[in-house]
This record gives sequence, structure tokens and C-alpha cells, in this order.
Amino acid sequence: MKVAIWDTYVTKTDGTKMHFDIVVPHSLKQADIIHTFGQEYLSSLGYQGLKLDSEECRYCHMETAPEHVVSGIDEKGYFIIEMENCR
Repeated sequence: MKVAIWDTYVTKTDGTKMHFDIVVPHSLKQADIIHTFGQEYLSSLGYQGLKLDSEECRYCHMETAPEHVVSGIDEKGYFIIEMENCR
């Protein structure tokens, strides 16, 4: 499956930068929907209300997803790759 990677940086309340990628089907291009996925992920970690918009979350590139990412997308509509300071 071809997927789009949205590179995302969010400043947590303690001032540290959280970095994660939001992975979606390549056909999904609506930034507002992708930002909603990011907010859902942040809420799942207890970070409600952090700023996440086009300044923090931008399209980066496309690639072919491995099977575990495809399974996540099939289940939730997106997949999160945690990079830095997510937990």
C-alpha cells in the first residue's frame, strides 16, 4: 500500500518537542482530517488541547508501507510512528 507520511512536531506543556509521523493512505490529502488523527493520538496520551495544525504537521513524502502499518491503517484509518519524546 502506498502511504503518505505527515511529519509532525508538537510542543508539550513542559516545553519539550514531541516528534511523530502520521501515516495515511496516499489518496487522503485533506490536512484537516489528518490533523484530527494527530489530535486523537495526542488525546490517547493525555495531551488534549496541544496545538496541531499546518505549522506542526506537514506532508513529507510517500512510500510503500510494511504490513503492520497497513494493518493499523485498516483498523483506525491512520498509523502513528513515534519518533521522539512521545511517551
